[in-house]
Order: sequence, then structure tokens, then C-alpha cells
Amino acid sequence: MDVADRLRLDVPVAQAGMGGGLAGPELAAAVAEAGGLGTLGIATPGRLRASIDEVRERAPGRAVAVNLLLHFVHRGHVAVCVDAGVDAVVLAFGEKRGLVRHLRDAGIFVFVMVGTSGQARAAIDWGADGLIAQGREAGGHLVGTMPALQFLPQALAVAGHRPVFLAGGIATGADTRAALAAGAGGVVAGTRFLMTHEANANREYQRRVANADKTIETNLFGLSWPLRHRVVPNAATRRWCQADGRAKALPAAINAMSRPMAALGYFDAGALMRLQSPARPLLTPLAPLAGMPDAWVDRAALYAGETALRIGELSSAAQAVADLSPR
Repeated sequence: MDVADRLRLDVPVAQAGMGGGLAGPELAAAVAEAGGLGTLGIATPGRLRASIDEVRERAPGRAVAVNLLLHFVHRGHVAVCVDAGVDAVVLAFGEKRGLVRHLRDAGIFVFVMVGTSGQARAAIDWGADGLIAQGREAGGHLVGTMPALQFLPQALAVAGHRPVFLAGGIATGADTRAALAAGAGGVVAGTRFLMTHEANANREYQRRVANADKTIETNLFGLSWPLRHRVVPNAATRRWCQADGRAKALPAAINAMSRPMAALGYFDAGALMRLQSPARPLLTPLAPLAGMPDAWVDRAALYAGETALRIGELSSAAQAVADLSPR
């Protein structure tokens, strides 16, 4: 399968569908216009439909992709993707009762993000059109368990003829070339696109990423979703994380008990951010968005991959696509 033809890509570069409002229509459309795969992060169904329409208006003739975090997906999200006829969906953190087949029957190309050989085999059994092989160095929520280039051969062996895009550690064209030379069909970059003018991120958050000297893998920001994630340290992690990055006993216990909250699905939880504080162990998975007070960056998840140590300034999304191009 020529995935570039199927998804009308000029370059084998996809932008990660960063959730919580970070990857909105402005970013996805700018990436699509530049020839890459722009991906919308999960939102409420109504907002998601409006964002799909906006990407199509801004980038006519280009593919529209949506990232669905299965932990929060309800029927409304799926219905929007099918009714709008999006070109691609990325499923992350599971599968729900034949969802892959349902999406494929609607003509949607389905990527499944995986981090182990077992997850890759399960995704192929579900009928995935392609895999996103995530390395442990990626930012945000993690399925990756080993360095990306180390895991890639395992994913390729399972995928057979299906395309595999590599995620984690992708910041430059040299990274893309290394991934393609190792057999990947393309790359997925998150932190590189977080550090663009079009990303819907708080500017102080972006400054923290630009000035980061390390990232940590933690489970701290896990109210309703206690899954591993990679962040830039802040006041909350200094207060509530152990030396190895793991949440201390109290927030870990609260996060574990909060799992049933996911049944509410994805909702606009910005009001919850107002209640967060570095002094309290109630920390949601939300990241600070544009328009939120700069002071909130010390109470929220500052998602970033290890590439943060190699990205020191903002650029346009179009420049990011050009920088990631293997040419």
C-alpha cells in the first residue's frame, strides 16, 4: 500500500493528534497545507465536527485525520468521524468491540498506536491498516516501552505489508531519514509541532519546553487516566513525584480510584484546572492551553518528549514540516 498516495501526503510526516485542545484545526490545517498529515486531537463531538470542517476549509484537498483516545471515546466521536468521512483515524490505548472494522467499512484508514510486539499483533488482528510504533522517548501518554528505533524492527515484522510510522525522538530531517532507512513508512512528531505558533498551547508552557534540560516519565497527572506519560518537570512534579518520577503514594492512590471517571467520556474540563494546585494531589491529564494564565503551568502536565532537549524555539507549522522532511 502506498500510504502517501492514500492520504495525499507530499512528505512522510504526520503531526501527533495531541489531545486536550493542543492539536486543533489551526495546527492540523497548517500541517496539511504544508504536505504532511495534520491530525486533530480528541475533543467533544460537537467541537470535533466543527474542527474537521475548519481543516477542510483551510486545507482543501488534503487529508483530515483524528486521534481517538479510546479511554475517553463515546459513540458520538465515532459517529462524527464516520459522518464527516475523515480520511484517517489514529486509535490509541485499545480497541472497542470491532471499532477498527467499523471505521474501515466507512472507508477510513485506521492507524493503531502500539508500543510492544504484543500490542502490534493485536492491532493487526483487529484489522488495522497501519501501525504507529511509539518509542519510550515520546512525549505525552506512553505505550512505548523501549527506544523507538529499537522497537521499529519488531513492529515491522508484525505489520507485514502494512505501513509503520515511527513516533518518539523525531525532531529533524535526519531523524526522519534514520526512520525511513530502518524501514518506517513515515514519522509522527509531537513535541516538534507543540513548539509551533499554530499549536494551541500556553506560551509559558512552550517556553518551559524550549528551556528544558530534562523530561521525566511519570504517572502523576492521572486523575481519571492513570497511565504513564512524559513531561517537563514543574512545581507539581517536584512536590508529588519520587526521585524516579513515579507519583508518591497519595496521588497514585487517588488516580487509581478515579478510573471510573473515564466513563464520562471526553469533556471540556477546563474548569477542573482552576481547582488544581501544586499543593494538592488532584492532578488531571490536562495541559495548559493558550489563553490560560501562565501561572497554571506549575499545576498542569507539561507534556514533551525527549526531543525537547533539541528544540529551542518556536517555528511555523509549515517550517516544522519542512525541517522534518527527509529531503
